[in-house]
Amino acid sequence: MKITRVLISGGGTGGHIFPAIAIAKEIEHRNPNSIIEFVGAIDRMEMEKIPAAGYKIHGIWITGFQRKLSLKNLLFPLKVISSLYVCFKILKKFKPHIVIGTGGFASGPLLQVASWLGLPTLIQEQNSYAGITNKILGEKVNSICLGFENAQKYFPTEKCTFTGNPIRQSILNLPSRLSSLKALNLDISKKTLLVVGGSLGAKTINMAIDSLMDKLEQNHIQLIWQTGKNYTPIHAPIFGSVSPFIDNMEQVYAAADLIISRAGAIAISELCVVGKPIILVPSPNVSEDHQTKNALALVNVNAALMVKDHEAASDLWIAIQTLLNDQALADEFANNIVALAKPNATISIVDEVEKLLNLNE
Repeated sequence: MKITRVLISGGGTGGHIFPAIAIAKEIEHRNPNSIIEFVGAIDRMEMEKIPAAGYKIHGIWITGFQRKLSLKNLLFPLKVISSLYVCFKILKKFKPHIVIGTGGFASGPLLQVASWLGLPTLIQEQNSYAGITNKILGEKVNSICLGFENAQKYFPTEKCTFTGNPIRQSILNLPSRLSSLKALNLDISKKTLLVVGGSLGAKTINMAIDSLMDKLEQNHIQLIWQTGKNYTPIHAPIFGSVSPFIDNMEQVYAAADLIISRAGAIAISELCVVGKPIILVPSPNVSEDHQTKNALALVNVNAALMVKDHEAASDLWIAIQTLLNDQALADEFANNIVALAKPNATISIVDEVEKLLNLNE
């Protein structure tokens, strides 16, 4: 692979940062001599996560435009001008052979300047509903890799490739259900419900699960519950475990008979690979209601159930019963969701990177 210098931007959330790092790792795997650097937004989580992954990152002064009236918007034009200028300086000094964006505030100015300079450019859109930054960049960049096939309608068709979203290597090689249940000290004869709401937790989901503890215990359903750091359960499960974080996700995914999750793009991509029946409770607190659109992409092909966030308290137990008491339906959902999996997404994305580089030799 003839790559010397690669510049990548992706940040703001783990959903943008993780794909960026995964792409970088695959490029390095193919060509250990590659020099890869990142551009991120000052004071955002990428400024910590990217160096922790072993890469140099350049910070630029950029934030999103506030959709409601805010004094912060008065600074937005100045931030845009500043970030464009700094990105120009970074690009002229680093001289990348290709520039890659995975979303987030910093991707916009970097990919914009790179396109002005005529550099090969590629973006990766994780969601089924494209974000504003990537929608704008779609007309300017050379190649677009899609996490969801139906996101193609937001971009020039000829630039799009449906690759899926990058998946953690540990999720691609799940242990057996039996060995995972034993390792987690769980009862192999009981149904296992896994509840995950992200590192900060999902308050609505957590409160609903707290209220269902008696019903779960009466029905001998054991619970693996990731609460996130901001929630302390009122009730502890008799069967199962509860913790703010789960490090061994491959084990809990393998042990689960049913999974309740938010509907972030990367979470859904992992759940497709895991291939278990799932209930999605989209977060209402994300821009442009991305998570509901991600969830509907699965619901519309009978690959998941969806419970609206504001209806979790009343409807979550109905959804749990539906999938745990109807094995044929659960199997249908599991088969349909695994058919959507793209386990080789990172490889496919870097294949597109190589194509662009070969065209520009």
